[in-house]
Amino acid sequence: MLRAPLLAAVCLGLLLLAPAAEAAKPVRGAAPANLHGFLLRSDEPRDTSFPRTPSFAWNPVPGAIRYQFQLATSSSFRESGIVYSTSGLSTPVAAPTVMLPWITGNPHALFARVRGITATATTAWSAAFGFDMVPGPAPKPLPSEPGLLRWAPIEGADGYQVWFVDINNPTPKMETVFTNVLDEREFYTFHRTSSWTSTVRWRIRALRIDRTDDNKQTRQNSLPAVGYGPWSPVYSSTNPAYVGGPIKLGHTVSDVVSTGDASSPAHRLMPAFTFSGDQAIDGTSAELFRIYVFTDRQCLNRVFTSAVIGGPAYAPRPFGPLALPAVPSALPLARASYLSDGSEPASYSFDGLKIQPTELMSAAAPTTGVPADSDSNPGSNTAPAAGPTLIQIGSGVLGAPVDLWDTAWPSSGYYWTVIPVAAVSPGALTTSTSSAAAIGGSGVSVVSAIGFSPGDTVLLGGKANQETVTVVTVSGTSLSLAAPLKFAHGAGEPIVRTGGNLQYQDLELPQDVCAAPYNRVARFGKNSEPSLTAAGELFASGLSTKGTLTAGRSNQAFYGAPLVAWTPALGASVYEVQWSKKRYPFKPEPNPQNANALGTLTLGTSTVLPLKPGTWYYRVRGFNYALPTGAQQMSWSDPAKIVVAKPKFVVVGGH
Repeated sequence: MLRAPLLAAVCLGLLLLAPAAEAAKPVRGAAPANLHGFLLRSDEPRDTSFPRTPSFAWNPVPGAIRYQFQLATSSSFRESGIVYSTSGLSTPVAAPTVMLPWITGNPHALFARVRGITATATTAWSAAFGFDMVPGPAPKPLPSEPGLLRWAPIEGADGYQVWFVDINNPTPKMETVFTNVLDEREFYTFHRTSSWTSTVRWRIRALRIDRTDDNKQTRQNSLPAVGYGPWSPVYSSTNPAYVGGPIKLGHTVSDVVSTGDASSPAHRLMPAFTFSGDQAIDGTSAELFRIYVFTDRQCLNRVFTSAVIGGPAYAPRPFGPLALPAVPSALPLARASYLSDGSEPASYSFDGLKIQPTELMSAAAPTTGVPADSDSNPGSNTAPAAGPTLIQIGSGVLGAPVDLWDTAWPSSGYYWTVIPVAAVSPGALTTSTSSAAAIGGSGVSVVSAIGFSPGDTVLLGGKANQETVTVVTVSGTSLSLAAPLKFAHGAGEPIVRTGGNLQYQDLELPQDVCAAPYNRVARFGKNSEPSLTAAGELFASGLSTKGTLTAGRSNQAFYGAPLVAWTPALGASVYEVQWSKKRYPFKPEPNPQNANALGTLTLGTSTVLPLKPGTWYYRVRGFNYALPTGAQQMSWSDPAKIVVAKPKFVVVGGH
């Protein structure tokens, strides 16, 4: 009879509801133990050296309702050494949101620590976990083709910087690319002899874009983080003598080599294009070439226009073409020296249309927040609103969008061809003034400005007031001039172009050479690499339903928010993570920690998912900043299943 009243009294006044995982009485002041870093799973072999920012895990503290976590360059965690800190962790895992710098020490240069916060107290700090950030080895060469450098991609690299050891004009020549190939255009353009092209010496290092989360513009103590790894040793690339003859298309080359047939693999990185020969279909020999990429076999819908190069390979460069000679008098110097980078002069197709190389396009705006997701409402014409900015990207580091969109290879793909190009000086061209121009004027209006270009030299006026002027800009029917007019001119006076800048003219139409009987066209596919979220078992870590630290198993549930990780994808700069209650149709759920956007954007290769109890599916994709604005999304990973258990409560305390 006494048992029931006693139990009721305890329930009313003395009982505390707590998760089953916290049934044991908290040991006040006991610090978290077993703090360590990892890349994919908390149970992977222990390491203290990491090539990219790791995740962290530790044994849970009984009674802890949250954790405070810090990274520092000082084992004593002085304020000046704090690199990153957070105090809102509800489970014993952390995914830092900063890019850590390369830093090593004896024995370590970076330190992590954590402490638990209970309802009534704060534990002692854990023992410091020391570790280092060590860049991976420099890229190593891969087999390549004439006129082309190629190397093995480095996991997690955003791009590469290549140093042409033998070019100094006047500073060392270096090129940045976001793929794993680089053409040797400096050595071939206006140079055909083996003394220029036979041997190319080069070094290379991997690059990473400095990215920060929007709440912290840099590391907390403003510690710099360089964007490059170590230089490689000097490599040598050898090329055979250039052989003329009809132009023949070769392979497309990146992380894979494709012959264009259906059995060839799709490229995960933007490829280079290789070819041989130098003759147009009419037999004309050329020393310059341009590559075009189309979506159709007829070579009409052009989606990529290369810079003018000297062959026999082209690989896109995000920071522009060579500074080709602009006037005929500059050609001898170009044949006797290496060209520097610059802007390509006016270029025209065979039928007279002006051409702009893709390399000269404006830099794409990077995706810095969760984009709108049309998949979540397939029957709606309006995509859900995008999320707020989460990522900060340094300005001026991306360059022109020189990559291509994914295709469903081999059922669909791209078509490409090579067109010979000639540097030509424009011939005579005549028009007349359409209105009067006064002495000292800086321009004239003309009846027709078609064919005139900046740099043209023209004779203006009749015998009594004729003068030589140079055109600076052409706008509609107006020509602006390099110097004030010396004479007055009336309407109807003649204007005759006597000479001008070099123009780079295609010698063929792509649609002609792509058609029979020439069939100078080839195919290739481009499919971005998806990240992997599992390898047999999930790359997931967190708190088990028994209150212990655990790494994900397919038949195991987590208690509270789990940390998920994934492998880096080639070409990806940042990653988006979404979660859904169904595998298919995958309908991303709003993220309350990101203004209810449909997911989150993250700097690294892990994040903590803010999931409520239930069965969930999550997916990851990268963003390729070398693609145009609004189209930088890469392939989604396969949805991965993850289960979050409901909390169980037991009576604690009482007698």
